Amino acid sequence: MKREILISSTARETRVAIIEDDQLVELLVDRPEARRMVGDIYVGRVDAVLPGIQAAFIDIGTEKSAFLHASDLVHGYGDDADENDDADAEDEEVAPTDSVPRPGRRQEAPPIQDILKKGQELIVQISKEPISTKGPRVTAQVSLAGRFLVFMPHAARVGVSRKIGDRTERQRLRKMVEAVLPPKEGGVIVRTVGEEATQDTFERELNTLMGQWKKIKRKTHFVRSPSLLHRETSLTRGIIRDLFSTKIEKVQIDSKHVFNEVVEYLKGVAPELIERIHYYDGTVPLFDRADIETEIRDLFKRRCDLPSGGYIIVEPTEALVSIDVNSGRFTGKKDPEKTSLKTNIEAAREIARQLRLRDVGGIIVCDFIDMETKSNRDRVLQELRTHLSRDRARTKAFALSDLGLIEMTRQRVRQSHLQSMTDSCPTCHGTGRVFTPETIVRRVERSVKRIAVEGKRDHLIVKLHPEVALYVLENEQDLIRKLEKSAGFSLELRDDPLLRPDEFKLVVKSAGRDVTQQYAVA
Repeated sequence: MKREILISSTARETRVAIIEDDQLVELLVDRPEARRMVGDIYVGRVDAVLPGIQAAFIDIGTEKSAFLHASDLVHGYGDDADENDDADAEDEEVAPTDSVPRPGRRQEAPPIQDILKKGQELIVQISKEPISTKGPRVTAQVSLAGRFLVFMPHAARVGVSRKIGDRTERQRLRKMVEAVLPPKEGGVIVRTVGEEATQDTFERELNTLMGQWKKIKRKTHFVRSPSLLHRETSLTRGIIRDLFSTKIEKVQIDSKHVFNEVVEYLKGVAPELIERIHYYDGTVPLFDRADIETEIRDLFKRRCDLPSGGYIIVEPTEALVSIDVNSGRFTGKKDPEKTSLKTNIEAAREIARQLRLRDVGGIIVCDFIDMETKSNRDRVLQELRTHLSRDRARTKAFALSDLGLIEMTRQRVRQSHLQSMTDSCPTCHGTGRVFTPETIVRRVERSVKRIAVEGKRDHLIVKLHPEVALYVLENEQDLIRKLEKSAGFSLELRDDPLLRPDEFKLVVKSAGRDVTQQYAVA
């Protein structure tokens, strides 16, 4: 597979695009006013301990207190470290904590009220950024990521990234790390790129990470909580550290400053890869030349077309993300089962790409086209899982149900691009719908009747959005005359371009007083 990384950086924004086989599959954006927080380490103060939900709220100096579950206080990562602590994912580079709790973790955790008390100071690390109305989630299981290793001060074993599948190789790497890890000094995960490292390389990086942890602990003696102890590396450096290897053919960077920073970093960790770093100084913007700006602009469209003529509809909701698969103009030839299978296979590939591209997380429900045979349903599930395996975030897809639904989860540690780069529409308040002109006119009628019931006889100005006013002139020309007759006072219709499409105002002409809120109940 051909893989490239494009990095476009300005003073106010850094964008990283990951390209696979000339197709955009991942976009990462970092801005000063909304910097990435996952991996930052704080000394916080316990605000409240809640035994009923086995959690505590920790003041770390952010707008909302951080959430800490009892399971994130358990020392050690347990015997399943090899399988679950995949430090290769960017979202887990410094915090191998699941966004979906592992089975049994809550049962293993000791009662939180026996460990924490209000006012107590605690070193915590952000594992999930604030999302919607929730504050950040933190863990006391701190981890520090290097290029080849992840050091976990509170763990007690050596694990290997699950993406290194060969058992012999895993044992070899584990023995190499165990040879350089001092007893009772913490735990280590070997990252995927560590497969190419030597024992001396492991030892140098481990000493660096252990020294970093000692500095963080010393800093707690000189600061008052809540305080930031350690900030995770920048987006660009993090991507180079976590993702850049011999599997990446080329990295293009359009900022001389960032280019020099990356080259300087690689001189110390992987000098053999420097020749793959290219400075782009063309007149055409880097992302335009790669022809991906259009895809980025289309990130938030509901509809994504498939090669055969079908399409998928992506609908984010508060509880989950629903994805609907439709055959569209693709009707096949004779066999409807083959038509459904082909559309579903294409949809499975596109769904996996869209989840990565939009950085969607949480619960996802995919409604595929119904298929009769179990073998075909299994093929669709396998296709989805195969393409999800390329995702650096943890995913889990369950079997296709009789209704043609696949339920799945994707690790979420920060807001999706939709949440971070867009705001709710001030007119529809995020519903995507507004009242029709006819509905607005009926609301005006009811409001005028309420005023008449109270015996008011003041001249009234009715202000409408120009589109609604045009509807009245074209479809209900006698509206004002009828309302005046039934209400017993004069009315004047005006258009107001400053109003929202589904908004109207009732103003008493003599006093200039707006009485809309008083009478426009519904």
